[in-house]
Amino acid sequence: MAKPKQFVALMISFVLLTAISCELSALKDQVRVGVILDLNSKVGRIAERWISMAHTDFYVLNPHYRTRLALLIRNSTTVDLIKNEQVHAIIGPQRSAQAKFVINLGEKAEIPIISFSATSPCLSPTETPFFIRTSHDDSFQVRAIVDIVKAYGWREVIPIYEDTDYGNGLIPYLNDAFQASNIRVPHRCVISLNSRESEILKKLLNLKQRTRTTIFVVHMTASLGSKLFTQANKAGMMSEGYAWIVTEGLSTVMDPIDPKVMDPSMQGVLGLRPYIPKSKKITSKGGSINGLNQFGLWAYDTVWAVAMAVEKAPAGIANASFLKPNTSKTSSTSVDLTSLGKSEMGHKLVHILLNTKFEGLSGKFHLFNGQLEPSAFEIFNVIGETERIIGYWTQKKRLFPDLINHNSKAMNELLKKPIWPGNTVEQPRKLRIGVPVREGFTEFIKVEWTNNHSKPEFSGYSIEVFMAVLQVLEFPLPHEFIPYGENGKMIGSYNDLLHQITEQKFDAVVGDTTIVATRSTFVDFTLPYSESGVSMVVLVKDDEKKNFWIFLKPFSWDLWLTTGLAFIFTGLVVWVLEHRVNTDFRGPRDHQIGTIFWFSFSTLVFAHRERVVNNWSRFVLIIWVFVVLILTQSYTASLTSMLTVQRLKPRFADVKDIQDHGYFVGYQKDSFVKELLTKQLNFDESKLKPYSTEEEYHQALSNGTVAAIFDEIPYIKLFLGKANNCSKYMMIGPIYRTDGFGFAFPLGSPLVSNISRAILNVIEKGDFSDIENKTIGGKANCEGQGATLSSDSLSVYSFAGLFIITGAASMSSLLMYTVSFIYSQWPLLNDTHPETSSSFWSKIVCLMKNFDNKDLSAHPFKRRESRVHPATSPEGIELSPDTNNMHNHSRIANEEAENVDRDEDEIHSPVHDDISMEAPKTSST
Repeated sequence: MAKPKQFVALMISFVLLTAISCELSALKDQVRVGVILDLNSKVGRIAERWISMAHTDFYVLNPHYRTRLALLIRNSTTVDLIKNEQVHAIIGPQRSAQAKFVINLGEKAEIPIISFSATSPCLSPTETPFFIRTSHDDSFQVRAIVDIVKAYGWREVIPIYEDTDYGNGLIPYLNDAFQASNIRVPHRCVISLNSRESEILKKLLNLKQRTRTTIFVVHMTASLGSKLFTQANKAGMMSEGYAWIVTEGLSTVMDPIDPKVMDPSMQGVLGLRPYIPKSKKITSKGGSINGLNQFGLWAYDTVWAVAMAVEKAPAGIANASFLKPNTSKTSSTSVDLTSLGKSEMGHKLVHILLNTKFEGLSGKFHLFNGQLEPSAFEIFNVIGETERIIGYWTQKKRLFPDLINHNSKAMNELLKKPIWPGNTVEQPRKLRIGVPVREGFTEFIKVEWTNNHSKPEFSGYSIEVFMAVLQVLEFPLPHEFIPYGENGKMIGSYNDLLHQITEQKFDAVVGDTTIVATRSTFVDFTLPYSESGVSMVVLVKDDEKKNFWIFLKPFSWDLWLTTGLAFIFTGLVVWVLEHRVNTDFRGPRDHQIGTIFWFSFSTLVFAHRERVVNNWSRFVLIIWVFVVLILTQSYTASLTSMLTVQRLKPRFADVKDIQDHGYFVGYQKDSFVKELLTKQLNFDESKLKPYSTEEEYHQALSNGTVAAIFDEIPYIKLFLGKANNCSKYMMIGPIYRTDGFGFAFPLGSPLVSNISRAILNVIEKGDFSDIENKTIGGKANCEGQGATLSSDSLSVYSFAGLFIITGAASMSSLLMYTVSFIYSQWPLLNDTHPETSSSFWSKIVCLMKNFDNKDLSAHPFKRRESRVHPATSPEGIELSPDTNNMHNHSRIANEEAENVDRDEDEIHSPVHDDISMEAPKTSST
């Protein structure tokens, strides 16, 4: 019974204190403060209630203050409040669109304009000194919104906002933040504040038709927001697969929205609003944190801040007057802006307000650059008629699920799992990835259904590469693989599969999809993750050893011809250089011709017996022997390889050979190779046969149904590496370039650049080789076939340098010898045969005749000269010059006679039995 009595006593005390305070307030200085609210709106009515509560609470707790606020609440009579009421400050206005006009009036009258709900970033307290914002700037929430979008891996977002200063003010900040994070904004939806419900529904249906994006960020006031979500529910956009994020402006007024609107039209919506820390003051108000309205708390703290500033102001603030302007004409109308005065206390009051600090209901009240700064945001999820906090965000740009333990860095622990639209826990906007269903070459893509045929399993090289790429992405990428096929077969071609992206049935295609120009016109590809090119595979024939003329195969016909000409030319040059000075190169004409051929070809086995005595001949022969050595060694090596190594020869050499004979060719079914064959290689479509598996390739080639199979290089390598196909088939012909396999996305998708960078990272880390070994292994290798596909015969181009060197050496030696011969014979020709001096051709003929003669002055035709000394008498007396000359003539005659005898001995020797003797010619002198 004591407790009820105590409660009654407390109530009586409270009533008495209130009465006393009311009596005392009449004795206090009344400071007039205007309050501008839209009392027809729910936010305005809420704010009025909190403002009245704050006014009462403040002076109940501070009854000793000498000042007291006199609040003049108006709808929109700002000029009247300044001109007629001469208020010292204005709290409000409620809307950002109205704030511009009120702020301008405040600057003219030099009174502080304090707003707790005009949150548009277009209104800057730093640019307008008399404007103070006791709430947060909307731009503070932008980073938190972007982090939420990134946390769920969404790469496309559509903003929906109202066409007012409040709605338009945040969009530039959102766009810049999304662009910096590589999040695409494909469309924007602007809704007029006075739009009818039918107009909103029409815009939403149009948006649903135009874009595949199902992630929306809503930035608008409560009145328009309630109509938007009602129409979104009618449009089927509050179902599974959609996600909605509402900004702070709509989140802070969720509680006044009609419960009929919140259930079911707002089920699964995510919201963001400033975090309200728990405090005794809020508990004393009898409400929970979730039931409080942020604008109401800001309004409450604003009244307290103004009351504290007025109390700190100099004495006499209540009686402070407005300085009237010096105008010749006065007007009694309330809209005459020229007659507004200036407050004497405006500057001082602004300065005091900016430095006011206290612990309010919304948290710590401390203005920075004329406005509050949020310490944290809370993220909530609408479930039924209630809300569930799923996480928080701080200025450090980090998300965490709760305030107790927020140090986890795992992506799946950033936020608690929400309930999404459609009453599902499955995250909306998973990437719908189409996967081709292959019959063959399943090492690249394999789709298998489990026993119950409910959920397929995906594996293969392309899938493994994609999963490795996702691991190095900077953000999560929720996805689901969807098979493009039925009963284990494709239901269309690869082009049809890619067109599913343009029809918005798939968001991407992951598989062995080749990047070609025609496809890039309607989808975007990432960087390739495989090698590129199209070639053909044909049967081989192994009959090299049975060739009757295999010994001619090491050299090509042009190399054989060039080598033979080089032999003949070198023999001819050596003969010219040795003919006048070497008896081995003299004799009858047929003997000399035989010597030319015999000498040069005998050098092939280094069996030449003729000795060379001319230094120019020796120089030519040194170079030529080096050339012969290289030619013989190359021939031996090539012939040995042909006889000992298995040589695989293609059944057909090139594409033209197949076309000329009108053979059939095969290609992989549903691939782009058919277009390459018909459009680029000009094959008749009737000559093309499609195949799907490696077994069909083998059967068609082995039984001669087709002459060749055209396919991409990765498939050909995989085919050749199976069941010893390397010894049966070979890849030949030119490679028709393509860009390899890539992942496909819609045109302009921001994921293309992200995935491409991730592919480069995987390549640099060397993970591709591990993936290939895991999925394909050694099946795609055909070791040794590359050697058998090399050229059979050596060409003249391989030895062009050698032939140039030996030719240059021979020509230079021959030229130098010819010049020396003409120079030595020309004067003698004029002295010995004066009759030829008148005819140039006669001299040439004589030169040719002299060339056929021996050069008796050459070293080989000279005996070792005896030393000739001046003749002396037995008495030691030197003989006369005439006597000496006589001895010299005698010596020369004896030497000539000896040379003749030597020639005759050589001619009649057994080695020269078949050569007729040539009479020596002596000088006429």
